[in-house]
Amino acid sequence: MTLEDQKTQARRAAFARRKQAHTADIGASCGVLSSFLAGHRGVSVAGYMPIRTEIDPLPAMAECAAHGDVGVPVILAQAQPLKFSKWTPDCVMVDGPFGASIPQVNDFFIPEIVIVPLVAFDDAGGRLGYGGGFYDRTLELLRANGPVLTIGFAYDAQQADQLPLEPTDQPLDMIITESRIIEFSR
Repeated sequence: MTLEDQKTQARRAAFARRKQAHTADIGASCGVLSSFLAGHRGVSVAGYMPIRTEIDPLPAMAECAAHGDVGVPVILAQAQPLKFSKWTPDCVMVDGPFGASIPQVNDFFIPEIVIVPLVAFDDAGGRLGYGGGFYDRTLELLRANGPVLTIGFAYDAQQADQLPLEPTDQPLDMIITESRIIEFSR
């Protein structure tokens, strides 16, 4: 089985686990993320607009927006890193690529903390995404230009024993779930 076949199989299983966790979510899944980010008031943060069954970071992002810059990813082109445009809870949003909303007016900035969506994660900080490589390219570029804290935000159910990863897959600094914080030493 090729690595790509392994990734497809791992994604399929992880999507099923995530869907089940999302269905059971009673709307309080953002509490641990909010508590963590409360200790980083005023630090620029990039989150994401949740799509499909992704865990929702918006309550934590709204809290952060009261104290500093918050942004969301914008895809400018295939095979290119993401850019982050400033977001507020009341800004006008439009449809972006892949079904995620983006601000109508872009105001790009470089975040110090990036909250990363994912399909699955492992106990070493490995992340399996959707397969476009956008976050891997973006995290590699951000890290080359200075320190950035990368936080995978996921349901506990998205943890996998092992993931089929490649050398270009960027590891995360921590995972925050609805119940815990997992930190990785790098």
